[in-house]
Amino acid sequence: MVRSLGQEAYFADRLGRQDTGHGLLLVAWDGQEAVGDVYVWLAPAEEPELRARLPGVALLTHLEVVPWRRKQGIGTELLWAAEDRLTALGHERVALGVGLDNEDAQRLYLRLGYAEWPYGQVATTEVVYHPDGRRELRPERCRIMVRRLAASDEPPSTDGRRSPPVG
Repeated sequence: MVRSLGQEAYFADRLGRQDTGHGLLLVAWDGQEAVGDVYVWLAPAEEPELRARLPGVALLTHLEVVPWRRKQGIGTELLWAAEDRLTALGHERVALGVGLDNEDAQRLYLRLGYAEWPYGQVATTEVVYHPDGRRELRPERCRIMVRRLAASDEPPSTDGRRSPPVG
């Protein structure tokens, strides 16, 4: 993973969290090369607004696809894999935060049935992992987007795509 995605300290942190049951790291592979990842945050949210308004709702964080493989459906497949895992674990909703300037990601999430929550933007902290192991904390404002997960007995659509959110 680190060879193609970098961020050794980030992946060490997320694998450690996964080992303690606080989340799941999902990685997209093309042969022996990691081409994308997403982390499913299962622990309580760090932001008080999210803990209060979305108690027990898992968060999708750090969705990334290597630049030369973007717009090929990898991000969508990672989101679907995360949603499938969450549905299997009994979750009814999932949420994520997207930076205000990340219009490509916002379009993707809207296309996949995520809706911006009605409570406004949330102040979050972006953690930047440097190659020397340092972690830098940067303030970031995010739009919070939520999607109701499909019931496991919901029939697949005829065109192979996911259906819109339920309810």
